[in-house]
This record gives sequence, structure tokens and C-alpha cells, in this order.
Amino acid sequence: MSKRKVDSGGKRKMIYRLISIFLGLVILYSFGFGTIAQDEPAADDAAAEEMMADALTVEMVQANVDAVQTNLDHVWILLAGFLVFFMQAGFAMLEGGMIRETGVVNSLAENFMDACVTGIVFFIVGFGIAFGAYDAENGVGSSILGEIQLFLGGASGAGEGDGSLFVNFFFQFAFAGAAATIATGAMAERTNFVGKLLYSAILGAIIYPVVVFWTWGGGWIAEAGFLDFAGSTIVHMTGGIVALMGAYMLGPRAGRVFGRPPAASNLAIASLGTFILWVGWYGFNVGSTLGASDVNQLGLVAVNTTLAAAAGALGAMFHTYFITKTWNVSFILNGSLAGLVGITAGCAFVTPINAIVIGALSGVVLVVSISVIESMKIDDAVGAFSVHGACGAFGTLMIGIVGSSALGAPSLFDGGSLDLLGAQVIGVVGVAIWVGVTSYVMFYILNARDVLHVDPEADRIGIDAFEHHASVWPNVLPLREADDE
Repeated sequence: MSKRKVDSGGKRKMIYRLISIFLGLVILYSFGFGTIAQDEPAADDAAAEEMMADALTVEMVQANVDAVQTNLDHVWILLAGFLVFFMQAGFAMLEGGMIRETGVVNSLAENFMDACVTGIVFFIVGFGIAFGAYDAENGVGSSILGEIQLFLGGASGAGEGDGSLFVNFFFQFAFAGAAATIATGAMAERTNFVGKLLYSAILGAIIYPVVVFWTWGGGWIAEAGFLDFAGSTIVHMTGGIVALMGAYMLGPRAGRVFGRPPAASNLAIASLGTFILWVGWYGFNVGSTLGASDVNQLGLVAVNTTLAAAAGALGAMFHTYFITKTWNVSFILNGSLAGLVGITAGCAFVTPINAIVIGALSGVVLVVSISVIESMKIDDAVGAFSVHGACGAFGTLMIGIVGSSALGAPSLFDGGSLDLLGAQVIGVVGVAIWVGVTSYVMFYILNARDVLHVDPEADRIGIDAFEHHASVWPNVLPLREADDE
């Protein structure tokens, strides 16, 4: 065999080997690529499942957070409602300390019954009127009166949403009770106890709930753009006007000399009552946030409430001192309440500096209003109209003058528009007409039926002795019997 053939055969074997290696590599590569290609969808599926699990986890966490926040909001509303309800004790102490000794027991009884009577009638019909169904687009109810549900629509506590309804009812009932008890102080010492029960029932069942529907319930005053965060007009002016109408219809107390009001029976008790009211007002105003999630609003309302109360006391004290040259404790106490009433409407709509302005001016409004009422020979025993009626209207109107645009109240001084002030005027005037007319008719009928003014014998021996046969200080102030000469 020649050398050339041997070399040629060797080259062929080399080529075959190279081709075999190449084909083997191609086959191995193909199998490897296929395996990788088959693994990729599995990896994608795992990633997708992991993303879905993460999404579900986030959703569940958010649902739990929302549930906790909702529960926290409801607890806060209840706690605020407890504070507002405790204001009944403050009103009782304040009024009992401001009036004469012979009427304190009667004042305590009337204040207590305000809560009892209002609780029942507001449950039966008042709440249903205040928050009646109203939907203009679908023709449900009207802007004057919504569709009414009696007895909270029959809620038993077992239905879905019953808990929220009950919490809301309790909070609103506490406000209704406050409105009812305002008139008690103005009409103290001379109101027939039966007449008191009747007018409290009418106020809690009809007069006050209609005001609430027109405003907080979304009625025609709310549609005009009216703002009243916690009730300067809705609660306090309503109660103040009822107080004025009642005091006017009753006439003055026996032995009342205008220009020289009777001395307060116990300024210590009156001071305690005022402090209780101040504390309760944090529930009144801060509680009206209706939730605990907006820390800015919670803090603002608390600070504004505090500053206005302090400024109101200072404003009334200094204004009275410049006139009488005495540091009058009664005006200091009522001045703080005037500041609280004045800021109640705008506590979430004005800056702290303007809260001081509103509070101080409310103290001055109080003093001026008491002088005007006294000159009209209307015997308002504790200055209820001046504190709640006059200062309630004043504070509501001030939102349209010094409200903050950044806080949702574009006022005359912050935005330059008269729109909000106009809406505030509409609200104040509308509520004043409704409450003034209805309460006047109510008291006129009660007076005609001889159940408004106490028996004349009570004027002689004192209403506590006549109606309750009791004295708040029996060892100091013995009872006078009806047959005594």
C-alpha cells in the first residue's frame, strides 16, 4: 500500500471524527435548549403565583387596617358622645348655681328630665326626621322634609349596619339633649313641671330635628352652602331662641327687679358646672370630626376650642370690668361658654388666631346681649339666649368673614367672596324663623292650656317647695308650707 493511500485514509477518519463530534454537540445542545425552554414557563408560573399571593396578602392587610380604622372611628364617636351627654351634668350645676336657692331642686329635676324625655322622643321620631332619606335626583323626599323612619327603622342590633346606626343615633341624641336643656336655665324658677315635659318632648321630636335635616341632613340650607361644623346655629342658637320665647311668654320671676338681677345661689357649683361643660365641649367639637383618622383636623379643633373658651372669658371679664369696675365671676363663667358657643360652628374652618378673635368678641357679644335682653324686661335667669342664641349666630356668621380657604371656608377676608357669608346668613335667618315661630306657637298653646307657668302659690313659697316638696339645703333653707301665711 502506498503512502499516499494511507495518508488519504487517515484524513477521512479524521474528518468523520470531526463530523461525529459536531453532530454530537448539536444533539446535546438541542436537548439542553429544549430542557431550558421547558423550564422557563414553570419559572414564570411560579413568579406569577408568588405575585398573586403577595397581592392577596396586601389586600387582606388593607382590609384589616380598614376594619381597625372603622372600629376606632366608632369608638371615638361613642367616647365623644359620652362627653357630650355628661354636659347635662354641667348644665344642671351651672343653672342650679346661677339661680335662687328656692328653685335649685326644680332646675336639677328639669335638667335630668331633658335627657330622659329627649332620649325617648328622639328615638321614636326625632332621629328619623333629622336624617330622613333625601335624594333629589331619584325623587326621594324633599329639601324641606325627607322620608321618615320611626324607631330607627326597626333596627334590632342583629342586622348588618345596625351598630353604625346605633352609634350615630347615640351621638346625635346627646346633641339633641343639649339643645333641649338650654331653655331650662332661661325659664328657671317659674315653669310648670308638666309644661316643661311637654315642651322638651316637642323640641326633641320636631323643632330641633327639622333644623338638623335642613343642615346636617342635606336639606335646603345645606344645599345653599351653609357651614356649621358642630352646631353653633343648629344646636345652640336653636336652644337659645326657644329659651328666649319661653322666658318672654312666662314673664319675669316673682320679685324680679330689672337692672338688679338676683344674686347667684352658689358660684362654686356654677364654676364646677362650667368646667364640666368646657370638658364636655371637646366631645361636642372634636367629636364632630366623626372619625379619628385626620390628625390635623382633630388637633386644630381641640386647639381652637381651647383658645376660644379662654378668650371668651377674658373678653367678657374685661368688658364688664370697664363698665362696673368689678371682676364679675358670673360673666367670667358665661364668657367662657360664649367663646365655646361662638367657635363651635367654625372650629374646623378657622385658624387658631381667628379662634381667639371669635372667642374674645363672643365674650363682648354676651355682655351686650344681656344688657339688651334686660332692657327689654325679659327675665332670662341664666343668660341662656345671650350665651347660646346671640353667640351662636355670631360665631356662625364669622365663618363667612374669617374662615380659611385652605380649610374649606373661602371667606370674605380669605378669598374675597361674599358667597359663603351669604350662605351663613341664609342658614342663621332660616333657622331663627323656623325655631322662633314654632316655639312661640308651642308656648302660646301651653300657656293657653295653663300648663306653662307654675301655680301662683309657688311664687310665694318657692317652686321647690310647691312642686317637689324638697329643698337643696333643707337644714339651711326650711320648706315653707302652702298653707303658711
